[in-house]
Amino acid sequence: MTAHQRPPERRPEGTAEDELLLREAEKIVTAIGRMFPGLCEVVLHDLRRPDRAIRAIESNLSGRSVGDPATELGLARIEDPDFPGIVQNYANAFPDGRPAKSTSIGIKNSAGSYVAAICLNLDVSLFASVARSLTNLVRTEEQEQPLTETLRARTAAELRTVVEEFAAARGQTPRSLGTPAKKELVRLVRTRGFLEMKHSVQVVTELLGVSRATVYNYLRG
Repeated sequence: MTAHQRPPERRPEGTAEDELLLREAEKIVTAIGRMFPGLCEVVLHDLRRPDRAIRAIESNLSGRSVGDPATELGLARIEDPDFPGIVQNYANAFPDGRPAKSTSIGIKNSAGSYVAAICLNLDVSLFASVARSLTNLVRTEEQEQPLTETLRARTAAELRTVVEEFAAARGQTPRSLGTPAKKELVRLVRTRGFLEMKHSVQVVTELLGVSRATVYNYLRG
């Protein structure tokens, strides 16, 4: 976030309620910032004092200090009580050009006035090289494969689904398929590895209404 060049007028200090809200918000800023050191900057802005709004800053990544003025977003909240309470995941940048992802959370008092804002600025530049490495790691070679390999055990439910979908695509039930179609189906389930499954031949015989010997003949034919 960049600081506004011309500090606006100072607002009234507010009430004891406002101060309580700021003290509680400061605990949140401290806790979150210390949980993600060097990764996410967390800033508490006292919107009652726009000319020296920064009240607390943890995991400082922007080089700002306590007592620095409010940002443009903070000033917009001061001027408009209907400004959105949360502005989530917007693109931002640190002074040295590093990209950031920011979220700003406004805090109102019981009178409906914005008293404070908690801003989180995540340094996304740290993930760029990691993202490139992961992309290279998961990339596969584009080449023609003789078949599709599945690295897990098949189930009887999946076998039934393949058989039923094969028949439905031809407008029939598994049992009503003609002999050529049944041969094609048996060879298909073998190619997909289903016949390596325990009791798979029994499942096929029940679905197609043929004997085990017939299934084995289909495989040999």
